[in-house]
Amino acid sequence: MKVVFLEPLGVAMEKFTADAKTVIGDRAELVFYPDRVTDVPTLIERSKDADIVVLSNFKYPREVIEACPKLKMICVAFTGVDHIDAACCKERGIMICNCAGYSTSAVADLVFGMLITLARNIIPCNEVVRKGGTKDGLVGFELEGKAFGIVGTGAIGLRVASIAQAFGCNVYAYSRTRKDIPGITYVSLDELMATCDIVSLHVPSTPATKGLINADNLALMKPGAILINTARGPVVDSEALAAALTEGRLAGACIDVFEDEPPLDPSHPLLHAPNVIATPHVAFATKQAFEKRAVIVYENIRCYLDGHPQNVVQ
Repeated sequence: MKVVFLEPLGVAMEKFTADAKTVIGDRAELVFYPDRVTDVPTLIERSKDADIVVLSNFKYPREVIEACPKLKMICVAFTGVDHIDAACCKERGIMICNCAGYSTSAVADLVFGMLITLARNIIPCNEVVRKGGTKDGLVGFELEGKAFGIVGTGAIGLRVASIAQAFGCNVYAYSRTRKDIPGITYVSLDELMATCDIVSLHVPSTPATKGLINADNLALMKPGAILINTARGPVVDSEALAAALTEGRLAGACIDVFEDEPPLDPSHPLLHAPNVIATPHVAFATKQAFEKRAVIVYENIRCYLDGHPQNVVQ
């Protein structure tokens, strides 16, 4: 059995290799690559003899998978798996496992970091005070008493809901599966969009969620509302959101994810819309989250070798 780690996953290489060997032992040949290279020829060369490959959030397409005749399992060191050619894996009987849960706290932290930065005008305040200015025109708003909408009440959505409650927000939710959770009122997506002052997205990227947030339901939002997307880029129609912001129909947006992974095309509409705080898909990326993720990766492989795989998404 050969396990190929296609990147070091944000953990120091010495610790990464040592911990993997501790958990997996001599039950498999372990191959570690110290860099992240994502072109197809290199991925094929590195993966071609593997039984298991480990990667995070770069594309792993059909042409690579078909060049790996021994491949039995792909361990995705990420929550979403939409960058893996799942149809090809299904055809070839290849299992896909993910690392759900490692970034729950990290993502929720960034939601409120971005939100408070926007709500309290922290970036322009920082700029103006350095130029000898004052707070004039930069008075923001509090979160207490705001209607806070959560789209998707998985682990991250519920963590965000809990923090929103701690800030004194009234929490509403829309989700495919409704849960009986004190303090959360489930409503339709349209009602949530029309009711809430803040809407935070926490759904995966699937055919059903592509363009879930579009011109029609953006038009339902309050003029002073804020949209937060730390989920997946395709969930939002970026052009429709940019138009709503440019026309002053929304107060602002906090965007960590886009249709493509950064670096972005400089012409991306959200980079030119007003009142947007944009980050380069960093919500999941903290030292602690990377360490948690590595532990889940090792355990996913160990469980697979034991014959009772965990975190199976396909």
